[in-house]
Amino acid sequence: MGIMSQLSIIHLLWAAMVFCQYGDYDFEDEYDEESDHQHPYYFNPNTEVEVPRFPFPVQCARECFCPPAFPLSMYCDHRKLKTIPNIPNHVQQLYLQSNDIEAVPAGPFTNVTFLREINLSHNKIKSHMIDPGVFVKLSNLLQLHLQHNELEEFPSPLPSSLERLLLGSNKISQLPGNALEGLPNITMLDLCSNFLDDSVLKGKPFSNMKNLTQLNLCNNKLQTMPPDLPSSLMHLSLENNSISYIPENYFSRLQKIIALRMSHNKLQNIPRNTFNLPNLLELNLGHNKLKQVFHIPRSLQHLYIEDNDIEIINVTLMCPSLDPMNTNQLTYIRVDQNKLTIPISTYAFFCFPHIRTIYYGEQNVHVNKSTQLRTPVFRRFLTAEEYHEAEDDRETNNHETEEDYEAEGNYFHPYF
Repeated sequence: MGIMSQLSIIHLLWAAMVFCQYGDYDFEDEYDEESDHQHPYYFNPNTEVEVPRFPFPVQCARECFCPPAFPLSMYCDHRKLKTIPNIPNHVQQLYLQSNDIEAVPAGPFTNVTFLREINLSHNKIKSHMIDPGVFVKLSNLLQLHLQHNELEEFPSPLPSSLERLLLGSNKISQLPGNALEGLPNITMLDLCSNFLDDSVLKGKPFSNMKNLTQLNLCNNKLQTMPPDLPSSLMHLSLENNSISYIPENYFSRLQKIIALRMSHNKLQNIPRNTFNLPNLLELNLGHNKLKQVFHIPRSLQHLYIEDNDIEIINVTLMCPSLDPMNTNQLTYIRVDQNKLTIPISTYAFFCFPHIRTIYYGEQNVHVNKSTQLRTPVFRRFLTAEEYHEAEDDRETNNHETEEDYEAEGNYFHPYF
């Protein structure tokens, strides 16, 4: 056998050994907790970044893990790190979440020019411990996770390439007038669970964000609707604030809205044409102080108005006219914890021919006492088997729980 043949066999055996070493490795055992339950993010295919050439095996910080199958990613999460390790210059995705990191110095990022995603969530980072300009130099950065830290201020300046910025669960109480300037590509901004109030929004900080499609302002201290939101907006989250009214024609510029969440506020009345939105699919106004229903757009599929003060569902207000050529798309409605004493009128099934589930649950008819409507849940389009099963359940008083129908009605991911 020739020398070349022997060398080929040795090379093949070595390759097989390397493959077997990683082929049976279960990455999910060590990384089974997806960062903050975020859906996978697909980078903008139009953004071209020159991938550097690198040797095999690739360089990796000794504190971290660099999977051979993903040579551009470095995993340093859940390792009780107190400092950021040195980052090889070829890395594009850097995962440092769930550590004890308190500072973001410029040193580890000195020679890193290809970074596209940094996840520093669930650490102990304070604003004054971030070196000035450390992020703005990363000209290819698309996604920055800083949620669940101890930031008191907005972390500016930031690179203009940024598309997704997550700052939820910090201590941010101010947005400087120029904080969001120079960020034309931002599509998703999460500021939930901070200390923002109405005074912060007087400067209309979001008005020039022409590509913003998702804005999360839940769990803050807002008492009024944020002014001058960009017309590009599709998802708006305002839960757990103290908003008491929606100005008339507020949504006239926001015709692309798909999902609006305003549960746990202090809304009492909804002007007639407030939700005249042609693309709205999900509307959550649960846990407010509404006394009556309101007109809903034909596009709406999921409506949540639980835990209000509604005594009767006036279907005519919701659906003032019928149009066989353009029917209402409502499929799910949740009305538990109101003051209903009778089910919704059967006229609703003419207005909403696609309705599948109405969840009545318990009703707060009397003070400090809840009552159950005869039909806690209404379902349409049951099979014969399902129908008999439902009848049996009703006879045995085996009522379905509220959690069952929260799960069924959870059409959208909690963070869109």
